[in-house]
Amino acid sequence: MANSVNISIEAPIENQIQEITYDGQEIYQAPLSMSENLARLAQKIDFSKTDDDFCNIKKEGESSSDSKSEDESKEPGYQSSLWPWDSVRNKLRNALTEVCVLADVLSIAKEKRYMVLDPVQPEQQESRPMVQVYGRKKALGAAAAVLLAGVERLRASETMRMTRNMPDFHIDLLRLRQNWRLKKVSNTIVGDLSYRTAGSKFSQTGVFEVTKAPEEQIAQAMNAAGPVPSALRVTVPPELQGVAFISVLCQKEQEDVVTATLSSAAINCPGTLPGDGAELHWQQKLEAAQNVLFCKELFARLAAEAVQLDASIPHMVVGNQIMATVLPGIQLLIGLCHNNGQNNNNANPEGVKPESASGKSDHDHVLEHSLHQLLRAVHHANTHHPFPHPATGPLGPSKRRCLAGPMAADRYELLDMSKEQSLLEQIIQQAQHFFMRRRSEYVLDTIAKEVKDPLIVSHWNALNSPTQSCVKINIMAYGYDAVCRTSLVVHVGEKTLKCICRDGKVRHLSYELQELRDLIYCQIYQHQMTAVQAVGRCMGWQLLASSSHLGSGPVEPLGNASSCLLASPNGDRMIAIRCEPSVGIQVFIAQSPRKDFFASELVQDKKWEHLGGAFKEIKLEKMEGKNFLNKMELLMACLSSPS
Repeated sequence: MANSVNISIEAPIENQIQEITYDGQEIYQAPLSMSENLARLAQKIDFSKTDDDFCNIKKEGESSSDSKSEDESKEPGYQSSLWPWDSVRNKLRNALTEVCVLADVLSIAKEKRYMVLDPVQPEQQESRPMVQVYGRKKALGAAAAVLLAGVERLRASETMRMTRNMPDFHIDLLRLRQNWRLKKVSNTIVGDLSYRTAGSKFSQTGVFEVTKAPEEQIAQAMNAAGPVPSALRVTVPPELQGVAFISVLCQKEQEDVVTATLSSAAINCPGTLPGDGAELHWQQKLEAAQNVLFCKELFARLAAEAVQLDASIPHMVVGNQIMATVLPGIQLLIGLCHNNGQNNNNANPEGVKPESASGKSDHDHVLEHSLHQLLRAVHHANTHHPFPHPATGPLGPSKRRCLAGPMAADRYELLDMSKEQSLLEQIIQQAQHFFMRRRSEYVLDTIAKEVKDPLIVSHWNALNSPTQSCVKINIMAYGYDAVCRTSLVVHVGEKTLKCICRDGKVRHLSYELQELRDLIYCQIYQHQMTAVQAVGRCMGWQLLASSSHLGSGPVEPLGNASSCLLASPNGDRMIAIRCEPSVGIQVFIAQSPRKDFFASELVQDKKWEHLGGAFKEIKLEKMEGKNFLNKMELLMACLSSPS
């Protein structure tokens, strides 16, 4: 053909180098086959070009050298000899050719008289039906032999189990699988006792292996007196064996590092280790191992937080102990106590006596339970994310953070949303609240024992949070609780106390005991003055003056002195009461007409004798009456009588 293209399909002499290894060895590319080489070369051909384009390309090289001379020899009036519609005719002719070829292809494919397509017959192999039958028979026989052997083994095992009344391995395995995650790896059965499916991110694995216990061991266990043995044997990693718990202690600071208390607590781990030759049931063994893994995860998280937190008094992590300062002079000790029964010397490095010999342990079970709850809450938060609002929103941000955009939250609010308290900070806050509550209880109980009049009754709210509690204090006198009662509400926080008095005033106190004691004593004396005025109104006496902040007399170290002045119904008797927190209550009386009145040159009128005389102090301890209000009632009744 005139427009043909020469294609070379010969393979190159040498292949290209694909890789040179470090030892100098050259790795060549595999040579292309003839079909692959043909396809590679065919890709270089542009089939979209027409025959005219190929002709022009071929003639370009021939006429390139003579183009300059021809252009010079051409006359200005030269015109092409081609017909103007020649290109249209060529296009129509090519289109007609393609349509004819398409019609021929369709007629050949539709009518069978032109061409018949016969499939290529493969090479016929010699068939041997008996050989195939014998091969299948042999394969079925081998499979049947394996099944029969298994049936015989199961039958023998079942017969032996029935005769000896031994436990069934598969029944125990079914029970094990109902409570624990199991999977089969090759010929072994392994399980996982970690909390990863519950949201834990602890790196240590909790893989255990399940095997069948030897029949001789089961038979010996059945002959011995005891519970029915199990046909399972569970193998737990050595680091998860034994019993472990988190020890939480709150005590005063000492000069030396406190390790004796933790060591004594480590001896008395909850639970018992098996003795020589004893074996725990697989359920108890797995539960103990899971508890050890949980305690290790909890202590590892607390230790990491103790190192990362920037506290005013740095936390200390020494071995398996964490020391943190709760309040001035009070430390919180958190330790990991693990007894695996192999090295008991580590449980008591200081040689401290056991709990039964040294006394009651100071281990705080409430704070330990709080630590477990906090870690389980973290696991729950890792797997339970709040649903987005709307449903097309991202999964993960809280509802408050989703509303930060529409509510135009500023930078400080966004930073406040991102802050999260660590487990160590939360347990320290709970320990601080525990000490504040215990100190408040001690102060209230001590004052209630010291002060018999009036009575002090404390009502602690049963519904409290781990860091907030409330107590209502009622101050009243016996027999006069309906006349006057002073109520005081104290909110116990982490480091402060919030006291709401009867008059509505709010006072914030620190963790010092003396501040709460002073406030209670001031409320007691204010109650006495208010109660005396209430009793006087009931008796018909008139209140002449009252002051809760007297400016006369010595300066009181605690609170302020208060007083009131009462007049009898007839007006001839007066009672003055002065209350000083440091001294107590003093009662004075005066009467008119004055017995010591005498006429003089300056005062000659008798009407001046009705002025009250000098006040005389009354010794309350010698008066009859159960309490102060009862004595005042008897005194008012005595002074009100005409006689």
